[in-house]
Amino acid sequence: MKNVSLLSLIAWSAWTALAGSTVTPVPRNDDWWKGRQAELNQRVKDHGAEAQVLFIGDSITQGWEGEGKAVWARYYTPRHAINLGIGGDRTEHVLWRFENGNLDGVHPKLAVVMIGTNNSGDNSPGEIVDGVTAIVKALRAKLPDTKVLLLGIFPRGEQFNDQRGRLLQINQVLHRLADNKSVYWADFGFKFVADNGSIPKAMMPDFLHLTPAAYQIWADSIEERVSQIVGDQRIKSAVATEDLLSGDWIGTMNGPNGDPVSSPIVLKQDGSKVTGKFARGENRWLDIQDGKIEGNSFSWTVKRDRPNGEFMVYRMSGTIENGELKGTVKTTIDGQEVATAWTAKRK
Repeated sequence: MKNVSLLSLIAWSAWTALAGSTVTPVPRNDDWWKGRQAELNQRVKDHGAEAQVLFIGDSITQGWEGEGKAVWARYYTPRHAINLGIGGDRTEHVLWRFENGNLDGVHPKLAVVMIGTNNSGDNSPGEIVDGVTAIVKALRAKLPDTKVLLLGIFPRGEQFNDQRGRLLQINQVLHRLADNKSVYWADFGFKFVADNGSIPKAMMPDFLHLTPAAYQIWADSIEERVSQIVGDQRIKSAVATEDLLSGDWIGTMNGPNGDPVSSPIVLKQDGSKVTGKFARGENRWLDIQDGKIEGNSFSWTVKRDRPNGEFMVYRMSGTIENGELKGTVKTTIDGQEVATAWTAKRK
């Protein structure tokens, strides 16, 4: 038993040492990461002298090269921005990258930083604050003429959860790093969350990484500050103002027995806001709540009362494709989430 206890103590000590390493620069050992780090260093070597903006972070930042590619081309390619995001990175990895090539020879006007979510599974809020603070201080020391735009860590997880709560606590303290002279703060994670507290798949399909619509929200949310610091003309939002939803629709989904069931839908789009109603039977309608559209992605909820006084909540999301609505409706029945595909065509 003594040996088991000693081994347990050794294992615990090793884990706590790792968990407390948010401010100690360390690399990662996997070949993919080493390749990405080398790629970023080459990117900096080739284009760093002309870069006006740096984006620093983890996979969510790296995702500008994937789901966010079109938005990046509109907002940041003209500013010769460099993406320094690496999937899976924690604060300690970013600190190591700063010391090993990522900042060599660059003199940007602005560095946009969003980091810490990968630390949130095993580091305490205080440790994560220390890690992000160390990153901001390192940027200020290495690039004294560069302004820092620090972003609140985005929410994660489909529903309310403890990890989201920790991130909010972290953001409350990180906000205090902003002096509005050299370091600025932006926190717009609430824009990814519906009124019922859930994160729609139209924003984050895996409830962590962003869709093109979410990257558009990111760009729009910081554009005023970016243009102010860079000193150029503010780029107008690429979100279409075209009314894609207003009108009468016929929605179809499979009923309990597997047969398709159709019912009228009336939608009204006002900018990014969506209102409307779903027919239930011949003389009753259910109102749409929390409706919004970003690009061609939409989401809303519908509530139906039950005989016992409770409500069934249907969370609907999807996209507009060739004039047709295609999506998924989710609800919870007897504690189990049930998802059903649905479509709608104009009446």
